[in-house]
Amino acid sequence: MADQICKDGQMHDDTNLILTPDTQDILSFTDATAAVARLQVLYTEATGFLIHHFTQAITRGKPATRIRAFYPEIRLTVSSHDKIDSRLSFGHVSRPGSYATTVTRPDLFRNYLIQQIGLLMENHGVAVQIGLSDTPIPVHFAVAGNPNLSVPQEGALEFSLRDVFDVPDLATTNDDIVNGTRTYNADGSQPLAPFTAQRVDYSLARLSHYTATDAIHFQNYVLFTNYQFYVDEFEMIARAALGDPALGYTEFVAAGNASISAPDGVLTPSSKTPQMPTYHLKRANGDGITLVNIGIGPSNAKTATDHIAVLRPHAWLMVGHCAGLRNSQSLGDFCLAHAYLREDHVLDDDLPLWVPIPALAEIQIALQDAVAEVTRLQDYELKAIMRTGTVATIDNRNWELRDQSGPVRRLSQSRAIALDMESATIAANGFRFRVPYGTLLCVSDKPLHGELKLPGMASEFYKTQVSRHLQIGIRAMELLRDMPLGKIHSRKLRSFEETAFL
Repeated sequence: MADQICKDGQMHDDTNLILTPDTQDILSFTDATAAVARLQVLYTEATGFLIHHFTQAITRGKPATRIRAFYPEIRLTVSSHDKIDSRLSFGHVSRPGSYATTVTRPDLFRNYLIQQIGLLMENHGVAVQIGLSDTPIPVHFAVAGNPNLSVPQEGALEFSLRDVFDVPDLATTNDDIVNGTRTYNADGSQPLAPFTAQRVDYSLARLSHYTATDAIHFQNYVLFTNYQFYVDEFEMIARAALGDPALGYTEFVAAGNASISAPDGVLTPSSKTPQMPTYHLKRANGDGITLVNIGIGPSNAKTATDHIAVLRPHAWLMVGHCAGLRNSQSLGDFCLAHAYLREDHVLDDDLPLWVPIPALAEIQIALQDAVAEVTRLQDYELKAIMRTGTVATIDNRNWELRDQSGPVRRLSQSRAIALDMESATIAANGFRFRVPYGTLLCVSDKPLHGELKLPGMASEFYKTQVSRHLQIGIRAMELLRDMPLGKIHSRKLRSFEETAFL
């Protein structure tokens, strides 16, 4: 790898010099696999360049020049209104124009990129151009995957890091594309993907911090829960699954990246408990199941989904506990959400309350079929243990202690059957990020009817119901996995101005 000093071809004082990798030609590809291989070459050269000079700066002191490398990008131009198969909600653009996106971690997103680029080539009969963008790679993200390197806090070095290297820029790390407030890039091209490279890198770093597992372990089907009991049960189910080769599961990864590949494997506990412990029952091509214990509250639910969304999962479901709001419900009954009352407030600025969050037929059917299969109840008998209706999500855990006249009236008017603190947030962020979503909750208390969640009352309930509830969630994901991808990713989640990439 050769270095060159470049700015505008003119001589400058040392303070204005910028050291970058060698200039790379923009290449055209008609094969998606070859295009992604080129992205990998460019990304590896760029990050390797930054890591090399960062290491030298740490050991030798401040470099004489600024150090910079750039994200690779994908670009294509469509010149006609092509007739495409509109049943598929992604893989095509809506009108002629130039489209582009920056790319990070081609190794992590290889299958996704090959699929998305391949669909564009097939649907529009065009080549894609692979080259370097004009977006610098922050040094923090370049070294993030290297366990032997970490970026010191500002002030720990004898020079200011931002004077030499590019650092994360929150002004360009945002959700403008998915929120629909940005339809053109700065150069006049239109966004090709829902997230920019720097936004993706930001979330990959946060995921590692919050979950204590590397992004490479996340699977395409994600379960969220709000109780540790589900985690313990998930490990038991995972160990049993590893003992049945016919199921296709190959590895179980726990917080701290500890892993086993056999039912009797020993998991080394993580040295620290992360905020959102995460566990992965892995399968080939990422088609396994990830379980995230997000804890309690809409803030955690938003944080988790904000970052997992960049991995472009095929579905996420909430399987947790809730307050049953109807006297006819019993502890342990299931609540299948077909609508959401949003009083969580954490997404109000990104997704206004007047935006409806529709139930997705494919998810609803999978959940109902899974309940029927696991409980062995059908049709009318299923109604004895499962209600379908509105789930309300609130941001006040102790809402029962306030004057109930207002909240209870709203709950009644909305026809709510259950109340929790996470489900509407997860569903709304699924809608916002175009990730298919659903909710199946289990009634753990009935505060409006004098049945509070107390340790003595709950212990037997937890023992008998958690296992069945989690089995239902896992089975629903398996049913979704067997569907064609184009059927899961509903057109209901796509807007007028939509990116071609899923």
